[in-house]
Amino acid sequence: METIKEKVRTFLDQYGILENTTPVLVAFSGGYDSMCLLDIVGKFTDNVVAIHLNHNWRGEESDKEELNCRKFCENNNIKFYSEKLSKDVKKTETAAREARYKFFERCAEKFNSNIILTAHNANDNAETLIYRISKGTGLKGLCGIAENRNIFYRPLLNIKRDEIENYCTQNNLTPNNDSSNENTKYKRNLIRKNIIPQMEQITPSAIDMINSLSKNAQIDVEIIEEYLKTLKNPYKTKNFLSYSPALQTRLIYELFDKNGLEIDKDKIKRAMNFIEENKTSKSGKTLSVSEKFYLFISEKEIKFIARTDKLNFKVEIKEEGEYTTPNGKFCIEKCNQKPDKFPEDEELKAYVNLSEYKRLTLRTRKEGDIIKPLGISGRQKLKKYLNEKKIPAHKKADMIFLASEAEILWAPGLGISDNIKVVTSPTHMLKLVIEEK
Repeated sequence: METIKEKVRTFLDQYGILENTTPVLVAFSGGYDSMCLLDIVGKFTDNVVAIHLNHNWRGEESDKEELNCRKFCENNNIKFYSEKLSKDVKKTETAAREARYKFFERCAEKFNSNIILTAHNANDNAETLIYRISKGTGLKGLCGIAENRNIFYRPLLNIKRDEIENYCTQNNLTPNNDSSNENTKYKRNLIRKNIIPQMEQITPSAIDMINSLSKNAQIDVEIIEEYLKTLKNPYKTKNFLSYSPALQTRLIYELFDKNGLEIDKDKIKRAMNFIEENKTSKSGKTLSVSEKFYLFISEKEIKFIARTDKLNFKVEIKEEGEYTTPNGKFCIEKCNQKPDKFPEDEELKAYVNLSEYKRLTLRTRKEGDIIKPLGISGRQKLKKYLNEKKIPAHKKADMIFLASEAEILWAPGLGISDNIKVVTSPTHMLKLVIEEK
């Protein structure tokens, strides 16, 4: 029978981890799982760094655990790195997980590594499945914890907790014993301590059976994903709406999953209802789905967009020259000769007559802005103008305009105000340069 050490070696060889020249980072809490993993990996390579995040939830106890981790690494000639969270971080499972993965990403950058090993095991996977089932997950959610995703690898995923504890005992390891693991107010503790033992009364091999369900789900998901690849532009709204409700739901699951968001029945249902309600929107509507993303729907497309802080930019234009913008630069030059050809609006360039305007501002939009579109006799609200131009809602906040008080004179890429059109000759040439990031 293959030992736990041999199983880990097989995993590392499968992914070529030991052959990689970058440091192998091991997420090291000091508990049984991570101490077992670090001890084994440390026997296979010297190019390893233990990374420890002190959540600072339990004061002195958390500090003692960090010290225990540090001493273990010192005794085994393993490089150790740690950070300590502020006490202001919310003490919830979700906040802790987000903080951990942000820490992992910082470590990957700090050590220039593309490999982070985490110590999730077969029991963790079973607990995850039970939790997701309780939240109304779909088939994709039943796949459980991924063996490999991006820079994260999980060598213990097919190894049960009792094997790990036996390894620690046989090798005289002294892991941390996190007292918070006994607190059943945390959902995963409740599943581990109460629910799984009851399931084992029905089926003694419940952990194995649940993980078997996970593997079967993975097979079915692979088949479905092969089919989804045959769809052409499935997130074009017209195409999406032509599909059956079942296929639409599956495609929304894919959007959530690809963006690393937790999937549950209520979130998917909310997203589907939002799409149905806003499928004819010309400029598009957004729905908040997480702290990082919005779901965007317009008559043209459906997609996730990253949330960004609203841009608040303003600079007074007092003279001709070049001005820096958040995404590039704005140029205003004197010009008294009518061009042979006026540029198209999308060229981000315009010839204008500013003789009636002394106070100019380059800024983002604000409440109450109005514009008199070229060739139109009346004025209209900027909001309506942008909607008519079919500008997606998430793009409006970052747009830059040339204004005089509340009057918009130039909307780069869209058009100029009729009040600054050139009749005989222009006074200025305007240009906005967008720098690629």
